Amino acid sequence: MLTYAIGDVHGRTDLLARLLDRIEAHRAGRSRRLVFLGDAIDRGPDSAGAVAMLRALEAREPGAVTCLMGNHEAMLLDAVAGRSPDLWRINGGGATLASYGVAHPATLPAEVVDWIAGLPTLHGDAQRWYVHGGLEPGQAPEATGRETRLWMREPFLSADHDFGRHVVHGHTPTRDGRPELRAHRTNLDTGAVFGGPLTAGVFTDRQGPPVEVLAVR
Repeated sequence: MLTYAIGDVHGRTDLLARLLDRIEAHRAGRSRRLVFLGDAIDRGPDSAGAVAMLRALEAREPGAVTCLMGNHEAMLLDAVAGRSPDLWRINGGGATLASYGVAHPATLPAEVVDWIAGLPTLHGDAQRWYVHGGLEPGQAPEATGRETRLWMREPFLSADHDFGRHVVHGHTPTRDGRPELRAHRTNLDTGAVFGGPLTAGVFTDRQGPPVEVLAVR
């Protein structure tokens, strides 16, 4: 069984389609799971297309596809509820509204908002924890709060804490366009919306860290 974890898409549906094709070729008929690490939306040109692609994948293979919530999905939900809509807009929400052809968060498609609201903030398997932002060092991953899971950078990034399973995350774009591979965590946000590649880590049931990395530009 292979697990492919995909970093922050941010509306780059073109890269997502190419990466999914690359994954299909790479798995060569082997069983696989897909984990999307959040921030499918905002900043890039086609958030609507990215969400539609993820929803279709999840509907077709509900047991093999996990989509996590990122902080940008959380900001969208806040904006729909009337909380800080301007904050969301200036952080890329305007591009998401444009991709749906609407001018106000309240007029986003209800089925899309409902799908986003139902996204989990943490996923685990035998070897790994998957989360968008990070976890609190010294605290059990399941006990880490929602805001931490969505927004965490420090002290998570510098502590290199052992959570008992390898942690796979996004949220903090790397500066060199390559994934950050550490002893206890892997960061797969390689800045696709800023000109970097969209990256997937390839994982097996035998070890926590990735055995390979796939990237498309």
